Amino acid sequence: MPGWLQAGGWGLLAGSALLVGAAVGYLARIPQKIIASIMAFGAGVLLSAVSFELVAEAYASGGLLPTAAGAIAGAVLYTAANVLLARRGARHRKRSGDQQPSEQDQGGSGTALALGALLDGVPESIVIGTSLLGGGAVSVATVVAVFISNVPEGLSSAAGMRRAGRSRTYVFGLWAGIAVISGLAALAGYTLLGGVAPSVLAAITALAAGAILTMIADTMIPEAFEKTHLAIGLITLLGFLTAFALSRAG
Repeated sequence: MPGWLQAGGWGLLAGSALLVGAAVGYLARIPQKIIASIMAFGAGVLLSAVSFELVAEAYASGGLLPTAAGAIAGAVLYTAANVLLARRGARHRKRSGDQQPSEQDQGGSGTALALGALLDGVPESIVIGTSLLGGGAVSVATVVAVFISNVPEGLSSAAGMRRAGRSRTYVFGLWAGIAVISGLAALAGYTLLGGVAPSVLAAITALAAGAILTMIADTMIPEAFEKTHLAIGLITLLGFLTAFALSRAG
């Protein structure tokens, strides 16, 4: 199977977890404490992937300077985009409670929510595609980590969208679209970055890592903390260790 097709398929698979989570969050009435606990676990999974897969790989291929520069750039870019989207109603896009505004409360918030979901998902998918460069196998640990973390992201966000009065068509159309774009982003990561220098690829991988880490701190951990409180550390650690075990097994 061609590498670009593999990259797109793995990205689509990881992104499809958003749709699975959204279906559960929108159709089922799950207690917010359970949603927050799942979010804490997903945050731990992504923290492990950022540490042992992305940053470690970037450092090994490019050294400290490209890794640090890329991570800082990713954090800055994500924060700037997130600030703009927050002003338009997407500040609480991963919250499962009543924090998300309806379209009546804030016009244009539906578009902002969609763009926010896109902002959160693209960096993860790009690194799935780049993990196939050089003819190697996909990083199973990265795919699994993104898949596991995407379930609570879609679940919590869809639950909040339901509470804000978003229609079923909007919710499922949004997450299905993000899943497809995740596949395309992974494909782009493979096809567009295949010929770049190792230091440049390291910086791009670190940029994605910086964006993901900032997203965890800004959107996932607040949702988890709101309901799990003192248990968040333990649950996050369990997610971290689960992903770490997967990375070592691979």
